[in-house]
Amino acid sequence: MLKVSNLSFSASDNDAKKTIINNVSFEVNNGELMVITGPNGGGKSTLVKLLMGILPADEGKIILDNEDISAYSIDERAKAGIGFAFQQPPRFKGMTVKRFLTLAAGNNLSESRCCDLLSSVGLCAREYLDRELDGSLSGGEMKRIEIASVLASNHKICIFDEPEAGIDLWSFSMLVKQFEKLHETKDRSIIIISHQERIIEMADRIMVIKDGAVSAIGTREEVYPNLIKGESHACMAEMK
Repeated sequence: MLKVSNLSFSASDNDAKKTIINNVSFEVNNGELMVITGPNGGGKSTLVKLLMGILPADEGKIILDNEDISAYSIDERAKAGIGFAFQQPPRFKGMTVKRFLTLAAGNNLSESRCCDLLSSVGLCAREYLDRELDGSLSGGEMKRIEIASVLASNHKICIFDEPEAGIDLWSFSMLVKQFEKLHETKDRSIIIISHQERIIEMADRIMVIKDGAVSAIGTREEVYPNLIKGESHACMAEMK
């Protein structure tokens, strides 16, 4: 279980401090899929970066399976069981896709296993194994390789920041199926930032972040009842 208590974060803006995340508390149960949604600029990406340790929280606690990881570095949080896929993945010139997946897994992956991971996110696997993570790959290709790297290891909790961004509809459909399969096993928790209706409909619970705070949290029926009634377009407009 992930338990977040009173998490806050501020950033400097023209010599003045601006609150980005304000006293956020929530839990993600074992095997649960939580979707974080809400207006653009509301603090969703900042929140998950605080969970991964990419940004340092000003206040609050992060507990993973009764272990206080609040002071842990990114590496320590990864070893504790958190996997993270960036909205805009970094590039690593000189590193091949196979090497990247192997490092992410923490052990020597076979070529067959690498191919399975790449195929699961909609890539023609063997064409990518020896390619470098550089400017020759499109944003969509990088995004899918990044997601495959999270799937390479058996994390306790997987965090995906807008996995649909920059991905074509066919590949998006494959990703949705992969998330469904991942969720069906119930052997890890999943957090996905998304505005996409198909992903939101998969959620056990939805958390809406607005102006850096939790404005709503609950089941789909509780947070967006109109989704259940088929009145989806108005709901999607609210989220954005």
